[in-house]
Amino acid sequence: MTKVRNKKRRIIIVLTAFAIIVLLETWGYALETVNYTVSSSKVSSPVRIVFISDLHNGFYGGKDQSGIWDEIQEQDPDIVLFGGDLIDMYGGFDNSLKLAGLVKAKYPCAYTPGNHEMMRSDRQDFYDQLDALGVPRLEGSCTEFTVNDQKIRICGIIDTIEYGKNGTQLENCCELLAEDCYNVLLSHQPEQTDACIDAAKEVPFDLILSGHAHGGQWEIPFILEQGLYAPDQGIFPERTKGMYEYGDTVHIISKGLARPLRMIFIPRIFNRPELTVIDIEAAAEDFTSSIEIPTE
Repeated sequence: MTKVRNKKRRIIIVLTAFAIIVLLETWGYALETVNYTVSSSKVSSPVRIVFISDLHNGFYGGKDQSGIWDEIQEQDPDIVLFGGDLIDMYGGFDNSLKLAGLVKAKYPCAYTPGNHEMMRSDRQDFYDQLDALGVPRLEGSCTEFTVNDQKIRICGIIDTIEYGKNGTQLENCCELLAEDCYNVLLSHQPEQTDACIDAAKEVPFDLILSGHAHGGQWEIPFILEQGLYAPDQGIFPERTKGMYEYGDTVHIISKGLARPLRMIFIPRIFNRPELTVIDIEAAAEDFTSSIEIPTE
């Protein structure tokens, strides 16, 4: 009788563990694509941007990155942007370089480092390999793409105050803004957005893209919509995901793709990794900004 009870107990433990793993995978680790739509008088035909944030050298669909690469191609973007923490503070570069190489071979793209790159003493080695792939690296600088005869200027900063040359990176970017371009800023840390908006007084950023907050890590639907905790925002953070409008500037925060092995001890809960897709459309009088999260 004791053996039967022990066997049943083991079966229950195994089934419970399996159910927990399935739930974590479904609600915390399985990739989802989140679509945003914004309008602008600076474009006359649509522009689609895929925004990749906080990969932390993770992989999807195997080391060939097929899981995320297939989804990027399915979205058919005009531009792909890497918004910081492409690598983690620990570990290697291979997964990030694999995805960057695939993207660069097919799409116009650009990259801005995040705080995790800055934590690494060997970051220059990563930068050199990324440079060899031909991916533009923006640190207080801008690059420009033309999509359907429309000029899209991409600027990037690691931090609003630090790491400047001849002024801060933010000041350098503001000097490079152009009224005849759709101006995008990659600013990894969302809590610094107010400073970015205030700095761009003459020509505003049209779109600011951030990550860093990982969606607040633990989300409880309808209760903790912005999650439990975010770096540099602390407990009960205010801005970890979603779209915000500040006058002429739209700010979009990606929940990011972070799921490094060390996060097994603090897993994402009800907070799936996000591939962010932004459609920029021509402004219309009856236009309303929208967000759509497709169900799978």
